[in-house]
Amino acid sequence: MTDQRHYPKARKRFGQNFLQDEAVIADIIAAVAPQKDQHLVEIGPGRGALTASLLEGAGLLDVIELDRDLVPILQNQFKDAANLHIHQADALEFDFSVLPWNDEKLRVIGNLPYNITTPLLFHLLEQAPLIEDMCFMLQREVVERICAAPGNKSYGRLSIMIQYQCMVEQLFIVPPTAFDPPPKVESAIIYIQPRKQFLGGDVCIKTLGNLVTQAFSQRRKTIANTLKNSVSLAALEDQGIDPKLRPETISVEQYVALAQSISA
Repeated sequence: MTDQRHYPKARKRFGQNFLQDEAVIADIIAAVAPQKDQHLVEIGPGRGALTASLLEGAGLLDVIELDRDLVPILQNQFKDAANLHIHQADALEFDFSVLPWNDEKLRVIGNLPYNITTPLLFHLLEQAPLIEDMCFMLQREVVERICAAPGNKSYGRLSIMIQYQCMVEQLFIVPPTAFDPPPKVESAIIYIQPRKQFLGGDVCIKTLGNLVTQAFSQRRKTIANTLKNSVSLAALEDQGIDPKLRPETISVEQYVALAQSISA
């Protein structure tokens, strides 16, 4: 296990909860299965709990750490690792296009702070052509929202926007006791792989995002009601959508088709 004595305490402003459970670490490494011909990126290495194991398997590893106090400690801890590059940076603003050496795609891993999960996922999806896949530890509730199917109470904007662009799978649950300090909620590991062909076909992401945001602005109302300012009853019926249905029962493909009709 990584020697924790030399590390500063977790900081609330960075949303830090450091992973320390060796069994969970082993399960994550098994899920990622890094290979020597692969380029990995770890977001938020923290105290290096995953970093050492990722280094053993990966060909090249870049880590992005926001906390300036952690960076020199990580640099010292892994000073003999020739295949590691440490970047002191905010992952929300980081340009991932500077990382690939040739035409290889990046595999992105991380224990993401709960307070930046959604904006960071969308930031990464803007750079999806660079990314082979992603494996993240997120708040369990967020993972369930991302993976939710139509008709599920967790299904909403996040489900649609990510499932449109990616294949997603919840892998396993991680208890609060796996962290220092323990968070107040359960976490879960999610696997995300950008699609080569988007679900339902191509559409302007901004148009789809605006449509879905409007649809879920009042979840208890019917789809005809929430979209009355942008989609006609005829357009809904053209897509086989009952105007009396609620927004959470409409599939990703149906939302895409509606967005395409708006663009057209």
